Amino acid sequence: MREKKQDCWKIVYNSFDPEKESLREALCAVGNGYFVSRGAVPESSASEIHYPGTYMAGVYNRIPSHIAGRTIYNEDLVNCPNWLCLTFRVGDDEWFCPSSTTILFYRQELDMQGSTLTRLMRVKNWKGQITTIKTVLFVHMEHPHLGFMRYCITPENYSEILSVRTMIDGSVRNTGVERYRKLNSKHLVIQKKGLFSPSGIYLSAQTSRYKIKISLASKTGLLCGKKKLAPRIQNFSSNETIGQELVFKAEKNRTYTALKTAALFTSNDDVSHPLDAAIRLVRKTHGFKNHLASHHRRWKRLWDKVDIQIAGNAFSQKALRFHVFHLLQTASPNTVKLDVGIPPRGLHGEAYRGHIFWDEIFILPFYDLHFPDITKTALLYRHRRLPAARRYARENGYSGAMFPWQSGMRGQEETQVIHLNPLSGKWGPDHSRTQRHVSLAIAYNVWEHFKRTSDVNFLRSWGAEIILSISQFFATLVSYDPFDGRYHTSGIMGPDEFHERLPSRPNEGLKDNAYTNIMIAWLLRRAVELIEILPDREKKRILKKLKCKTSDLEKWNDIAHKMAVYMNKDGIVSQFDGYFSLKEIDWNKYRKKYRDLHRMDRILKAEGRSPDDYKISKQADFLMLFYLLPLSEVKEIFQQLGYPFSREHLKKNYEYYLKRTSHGSTLSRVVHCFIADIIGRRDEAWKYYIDVLESDLHDTQGGTTPEGIHTGVMGGSLDIALRGFAGINTLKDRIHVYPSLPKNWRKMRFKFCYRKKWISVSVTNSFFSFLIHGRKNESFPVPIQICGKLHYCVQGRRYKVKISKPFVR
Repeated sequence: MREKKQDCWKIVYNSFDPEKESLREALCAVGNGYFVSRGAVPESSASEIHYPGTYMAGVYNRIPSHIAGRTIYNEDLVNCPNWLCLTFRVGDDEWFCPSSTTILFYRQELDMQGSTLTRLMRVKNWKGQITTIKTVLFVHMEHPHLGFMRYCITPENYSEILSVRTMIDGSVRNTGVERYRKLNSKHLVIQKKGLFSPSGIYLSAQTSRYKIKISLASKTGLLCGKKKLAPRIQNFSSNETIGQELVFKAEKNRTYTALKTAALFTSNDDVSHPLDAAIRLVRKTHGFKNHLASHHRRWKRLWDKVDIQIAGNAFSQKALRFHVFHLLQTASPNTVKLDVGIPPRGLHGEAYRGHIFWDEIFILPFYDLHFPDITKTALLYRHRRLPAARRYARENGYSGAMFPWQSGMRGQEETQVIHLNPLSGKWGPDHSRTQRHVSLAIAYNVWEHFKRTSDVNFLRSWGAEIILSISQFFATLVSYDPFDGRYHTSGIMGPDEFHERLPSRPNEGLKDNAYTNIMIAWLLRRAVELIEILPDREKKRILKKLKCKTSDLEKWNDIAHKMAVYMNKDGIVSQFDGYFSLKEIDWNKYRKKYRDLHRMDRILKAEGRSPDDYKISKQADFLMLFYLLPLSEVKEIFQQLGYPFSREHLKKNYEYYLKRTSHGSTLSRVVHCFIADIIGRRDEAWKYYIDVLESDLHDTQGGTTPEGIHTGVMGGSLDIALRGFAGINTLKDRIHVYPSLPKNWRKMRFKFCYRKKWISVSVTNSFFSFLIHGRKNESFPVPIQICGKLHYCVQGRRYKVKISKPFVR
């Protein structure tokens, strides 16, 4: 059935489904880049059905756990005190919760355009009393410390004493991921709680190890129509909670509205006393409707910059908006003042413990083209942790900066030492920390940010130091073999993640992962180019600071020309040295035996086998290169290394590795979609793109989304839309455009920012139209190459270019 136009802004559920509630809580979370609250019903607490959670950017804590006969330490993004708690009861009946009552009508609506979550319910208790409850929840985008809830109760067939209970719950734990539940989950120590006014409560907690203060204050007022009520107030508290009951006589068919306002501050904020700041803000905050209106206005300004409009396919439209929406809730202009990265599971749950991985390589292109200051924030998070990365490199015998695979608050390695296999129930060693390519991803992000923004000041002040420090690390990671005249890597893991070592080699890690080796060559090429870009004074300063000599630069250039890559006679590049000697796996046999093959590593280990023995991959490894770099640049690197490579080589390698990939990561289909598109397999690309769009909305990974949305796949879907289908590629000296829309996209409209100039675009498969905003002749023309033809375009003039035939990328 064709969706109505306005439905493309909304996620709607017309029934209450306990089995899907945890998924809906993640999908319907509301936030503003400072904090996110899961879309749990306010009447609930953590249970097998519900998991309310509020997560604040940059709030981590480290605690020990005793597991598998040893003590391990894990750092987690902390589940902060729950401010949402609000419910009611009729007379002396039980407190209302949707999962324990008879529901006559239910509708839940997430409005992405205005970032509000609305629920409407008709419920009946055991006495036959029918009540309508309507809640509206939003986390303020304009005022990032504020959250609001409007809770309306209408007794339909009775008049009775009603009690409304409001609370701040500090007893919360980090128990949102089942496989982590055997680990210590208590991060908060309650410091203070009490009342600051007759209707105002507060609670202040502190994380047990890092001593971060988390302070919340809230007030709840009661109305009937526009009339303020004066209910009888009963205060209550426990060791970890503080709350109030508002008791009043309710009359049949009248609506009673509880308005709850909450403020959240931490000691990470630029305030002397977080609790005082929270109380002051709640005291002076009035007017639910006015704040909702200013919240909507702020979102309207955001959508004006970021909305991607699709004509012809309603699902694509809705899914892309859903992805933009959740990215902006995770990292928004409110994030710019914070010292944070962008977690791969957003601020929506506890999977991956809220750590920062390499996923930003998929996420930051969206921010570069719309909010480059947010990209800058994520990169400054890395720069501030350069000292930790240098320590990590020294501890492992290297120079320069080696960033950890998983990073948290302080920049040390946060990858778990042991990991639970949920299929076997056994704990085993986790070697994923050897994924040194995370440092390559960081350097790539810095370079791409510079390319898209031309921010020389950022490059001089921070970016160059990051790239050159990472280059120093990789120059010491590689080793030269005079026998073959090549530089080699060892003891590492590629993006694949299923392979930890070769069967014949007992030491952990692989030798000469192709993706890593080629990206090292790319990095050192860029490092040499970077030094040439820097002004002489800055060049001398940074080389002196890093103790980088002319001989070091000469070595970098030598490495960039001599990295080892293995290719067989058919032109297939070996994922790593020894890959071709591994056994093939009988995919048909395993498909018959197991419903879900995404995590073939866990299946094989549960059977007593090892994925190290087989030609299987979790996700794109060697192929990842072609997602990051234009084919022309990959060919240049191969030629520089002395190897042949062509479009035919890419097609062969795509077909070879696709057959051996389980797509155990949501990111896998992003990469395969992009490559299928550039090699002309358009139907296959579209199939993968639908998988990408459905991944969180339909929880296609089988239960992972309730633990947190996937910001990497969301960013990847937007990157494919803009860079792949619309064909917008930002090069060093121009914008390169080669549009090729999917068959059922009639038109695509969007804006993007290129070097401080906003450009509006409308694209079909026949025309590419655009406008560079600004006054005519106000600045230098922008070089835009469309399907091979170069145009020098000025501000304030509309352009419409005919696309005469498909353009081969």
